[in-house]
Amino acid sequence: MPSEQVQSAVKHRDHVSVVDENRLEASSIRRAVATMSNSDFSRLSRLIQDYCGIKLPPVKKMMLEGRLRKRLQTLGMESFAEYFDLLSDSKKAGDEYVHMFDAVTTNKTDFFREPDHFDYLFRKVLPEHLSSQGLGIGKPFNAWSAGCSSGEEPYTLAMVLSEFAGRVPNFHFSILGTDISTKVLAKAVSGTYGHESVEPVPISFRKKYLLRSRRKDDGLVRMAPELRASVRFARLNLMAEDYGLRERMSVVFCRNVIIYFDRPTQERVLSRLSNQLISGGYLFMGHSETIHDMDLPLVQMGATIHRKI
Repeated sequence: MPSEQVQSAVKHRDHVSVVDENRLEASSIRRAVATMSNSDFSRLSRLIQDYCGIKLPPVKKMMLEGRLRKRLQTLGMESFAEYFDLLSDSKKAGDEYVHMFDAVTTNKTDFFREPDHFDYLFRKVLPEHLSSQGLGIGKPFNAWSAGCSSGEEPYTLAMVLSEFAGRVPNFHFSILGTDISTKVLAKAVSGTYGHESVEPVPISFRKKYLLRSRRKDDGLVRMAPELRASVRFARLNLMAEDYGLRERMSVVFCRNVIIYFDRPTQERVLSRLSNQLISGGYLFMGHSETIHDMDLPLVQMGATIHRKI
């Protein structure tokens, strides 16, 4: 889903939300608060795992109940069983899967998170790909932030690649940021963040790539237009059999995403990500993630850095 479609989906969601909130006010008096049975949790957690790979252990029952209860209230439903029936009917579910994953996904990210990765990218990967394959000159250097959340990671990539481009004339790059949640993608597309969010960004980068809001008291900054122009965002489910991406990637950042998947699902997803890499391309993972004992065309270059054979 391109950026325009993300924005359209969000506007539609916001419009529906206003209507739904009015329905909620009218129905809240006569409807009791729904509770989630163990059976409800089992069926819904399995559905979530099958669709987007996220495995929810029983200890997450209260969390899931709290987050989905708002959807039941919005839809005017009295039980989680009724909600499950809606999701199970492809003709009636409509956009509800989008709303559900906006509600249940956890999105935690920061600018320059795990900074050693960006240092390795700048010092090792970029010069290597430029000298060995001419990537960036003639052919674009393609980077993918898979599970990009609200955009901090792809914009960090954009700053690092822009710095490299400043040293190498005519160096060109392209960045893709994807996530399953339209809610966080809307924030990513806007490129607007609070002052506290950008504190990890080096001061020299802030001066070069960030713009302060005209309203000084709102505490917001925005990514510079040229930085936003270098990143495109799309909704993508990593569980899909075909990601629908035409370009091969020089680097893929998929960090702190597969920790929510079980081991077989992790291997399937990493296999698809590897297929999207060029030969010699790099996969960057989170520090609590590993490819140990997986059958993948990758060799370990660092604790969480892997190169495609």
